[in-house]
Amino acid sequence: MNDLHGILFAYRSNSNLGELTRPRNTCSLPFGGRYRLVDFMLSNYINAGITDVGIIVHESYQSLLDHLGSGKDWELSRKHGGLRILPPFGYEGKGGGEYRGNMEALSGVYSYLQNIRQDYVILGWGDMAVNLPVADIYQQHLDTGADITMVCTTHYCSTPGNCEYVTLSDNGQVNDLAIHPATASGLESLELYVMSKQLLLDVVEYCSTHNIYHFSRGVLQPRLHTMKIIPYVHKGYVARFPSVSGYFNDSMDLLDEKVRDDLFNPDRPIRTKDQSNPSTYYGPGSVCKHSLVADGCFIEGEVENSILSRGVIVEKGAKVSNSVLMQGTVIKAGASLSYVITDKNVKVNEDRMLMGHSTYPLAISKNSIV
Repeated sequence: MNDLHGILFAYRSNSNLGELTRPRNTCSLPFGGRYRLVDFMLSNYINAGITDVGIIVHESYQSLLDHLGSGKDWELSRKHGGLRILPPFGYEGKGGGEYRGNMEALSGVYSYLQNIRQDYVILGWGDMAVNLPVADIYQQHLDTGADITMVCTTHYCSTPGNCEYVTLSDNGQVNDLAIHPATASGLESLELYVMSKQLLLDVVEYCSTHNIYHFSRGVLQPRLHTMKIIPYVHKGYVARFPSVSGYFNDSMDLLDEKVRDDLFNPDRPIRTKDQSNPSTYYGPGSVCKHSLVADGCFIEGEVENSILSRGVIVEKGAKVSNSVLMQGTVIKAGASLSYVITDKNVKVNEDRMLMGHSTYPLAISKNSIV
């Protein structure tokens, strides 16, 4: 699909995720043992045949750069086009300061947008886990003659105060948009849009000259009755990570086979950085029940109802249950963990007991020794 260009917003850092996003932006957050959140939307683009992707970043994006590299693992390492990292104001020289909204972010890379080779653009966020049929979304956009196609879901997957909701007219067009309401109603917007390159340039230029920073509030709401805005309703699984407990619950969802089958659809594979880890070792007497365990782990203790990323070590006599352990975590002999999230390279010392709760899991920051 060489007529669609991908733009990925990767500058947002959700403060409600606390310890998990202090060393990184939300797009870089590990999920599902082997992946980062950015892998999902980037793979959605690639699976639709998109060959050019621009990723807009702002701060704390070193982790993202390390993960993406040249884009080789997503087949985006190309002589022409491919993956482009768009740092803050790198194309307009507007100086520092945080992005106040996605329209300001797009304004900061306006010259990049002007040089896009394709006639259509898809805009999406890189901080959710979803497997979208982007080719079908694009085809619907062409078939309906929509000015803007926005992707929505019937499943409420975050708190209303963080989300946008649309209602439809009798002819199926969006006729109302509620931004961060007190209660949810209608379809939840995934804030993913398809439009023509020319329309995107026009609205970015308009917003830049009128000091408009937000696409939904500044572009969509005033044009609901003058533009043809059509929803694409996605009925599959979506995870949006509104908080630490939300991240924990979304991670635990992966232990459900139906969720895994939907999110990791073999027809639309989710790609990630190849680390060529060895197989996981299970020692004599080790126990592993109802868990997802990535490559390169060393398990001699007990693991139940948990998700282990690459290179996790669970020593003999250690017990891990209802927990999410990120890459390089070491659980020493005799330690016990329940409802715990450990960030990368955490070490839990011998005979320590760490216990959270299903509604308030205990999160341990990166490189901690406890």
